[in-house]
Amino acid sequence: MTTVLIVDDQPLQRFGFRMLLESAPGTEVVGEAEHGGEAVRKAAEMRPDVILMDVRMPGVDGIEATRRIVAAGGRSRVLILTTFDLDEYAHEALRAGASGFLLKDAHPEELLAGIRAVAAGDAVIAPALTRRLLDAYAQHLPAVPPNREPADDPRVRSLTEREHDILVAIGQGWTNGEIAERLVLSESTVKTYVGRVLAKVGARDRIQAVIFAYDIGLARPNTPG
Repeated sequence: MTTVLIVDDQPLQRFGFRMLLESAPGTEVVGEAEHGGEAVRKAAEMRPDVILMDVRMPGVDGIEATRRIVAAGGRSRVLILTTFDLDEYAHEALRAGASGFLLKDAHPEELLAGIRAVAAGDAVIAPALTRRLLDAYAQHLPAVPPNREPADDPRVRSLTEREHDILVAIGQGWTNGEIAERLVLSESTVKTYVGRVLAKVGARDRIQAVIFAYDIGLARPNTPG
């Protein structure tokens, strides 16, 4: 059973999410919060598997709430719910430690699949979708200093040559299958490499690895790795 905390300042939105989740086998709504401060408190009390987090809320917003929840080191993973016109907020939320994000107009089955993926410790967004969404966020990605090379980062230097290739591939939004085909590896081997890369760069999941690759200039939208 996957436990979920719903965080949104709109009662009707919370009601809709609750109705959907309670009708789906394998999920249990353990609570609701209408602002970020309440979300932080209830996350500590209830320790849900997944927190559905809105971005724009009065008081403590979803980004700051995510940052506090992740910093507390609890078991809960945050799934951001946003819209395309909140792209800069979604990017900041991912940097704050969210495990992924979905658009609020996602189909019910996409939301349920996203919750299951996040609860399992995976990224909620399919790599191909990650690539397409981050293409739209290019103007909000932090600029890399002109004299800085990706290899200057000690986390990059800790990678083997093959692990470096894997990180670049992750940054380009390739699936494990695509990586296996292009690097002539088995998918199980790729999965092992991905796990090592995430550990070495300090990424909680694949989404965080993509953000890391973008932040240090190792990958950029529509740019070969």
